[in-house]
Amino acid sequence: MSNFTRLTKEHLARRVALDIHDGATVNLGIGMPTLVANHIPEGREVVLHSENGILGMGPAPVSGDEDFDLINAGKQPVTLLAGGCFFHHADSFAMMRGGHLDICVLGAFQVSEKGDLANWHTGEQGSIPAVGGAMDLAIGAKQTWVMMDLLTKSGQSKVVDQCTYPLTGIACVKRIYTDLCTLECTSQGLVLVDKVDGLSHEALEQMLGLHVALATTVTAEVQHA
Repeated sequence: MSNFTRLTKEHLARRVALDIHDGATVNLGIGMPTLVANHIPEGREVVLHSENGILGMGPAPVSGDEDFDLINAGKQPVTLLAGGCFFHHADSFAMMRGGHLDICVLGAFQVSEKGDLANWHTGEQGSIPAVGGAMDLAIGAKQTWVMMDLLTKSGQSKVVDQCTYPLTGIACVKRIYTDLCTLECTSQGLVLVDKVDGLSHEALEQMLGLHVALATTVTAEVQHA
């Protein structure tokens, strides 16, 4: 039987940040992905972009120092690093669509094992569709990563064989970072990158209802420290 502890949102944000390479230009989607800005490793130069027209965001401001004229696309107060700048919305979308972002990190309702992404609408009656710039980011960035809890509140896997929600992009997700594991999406299916300590490979496959191949390199156990 597996005996494991899920990563907290902060632990997961730190896990994602560790994989962002030096010199990358990165868009952090609304919600959980914005936490990644607080965990960029010291000494690593990463330029953060927001589709409302900001380049060069820093960590979230400390409580009491918020400037509500300086917000990201999710209307959250942000900080600006030295050299950061503002620009027109159209220029921002030109960056996204023109392949100028190295990585975008988005939340998701579902991701298929082939990398299809559904993150803007569940089809529930009365819900408000809110695609924003997600389609432009998912297709325009050189790499699209997803950051989310692996399971819904009712215990269903968000990683599925085929998405049942409206799609944001097709075969666009390269990596899925979750509170239990990191998965690579390939044309042959899912590959396990790492998982939390105590979660067996068999238990993970049962949660997903999908086959998960092991990487050729040794699979790491994610630590909570």
